[in-house]
Amino acid sequence: MAYDTEKVDEYTLALLYLVIHSREEGYGARAWKGFDWETLNRLHEKGLISNPVGKAKSVVLSEEGFKMAEEFFIRHFGKP
Repeated sequence: MAYDTEKVDEYTLALLYLVIHSREEGYGARAWKGFDWETLNRLHEKGLISNPVGKAKSVVLSEEGFKMAEEFFIRHFGKP
C-alpha cells in the first residue's frame, strides 16, 4: 500500500512529544522509541532525532525536533 510518508513522519514526531521523559532547554529532549523503524530512520535523516539504532530504549530529539514535535502535537491532538 502506498502512503504519504511525510504525514506519517509528522504524526510520529507529534507522538514522540507525548512520550518525552526528559527535556533540557536548548538541547532537545529524550523520548521512548517504540515506533516504526523506517519512520524513525527518516526522522533521523532529517536531523530531528538521534540515530534510533542501538540498545537504548529512547532517542534524543534535537532542539528543532522538539519544537516541531510540540507544534505538531498541539496541531493534531490539542483541544481548543
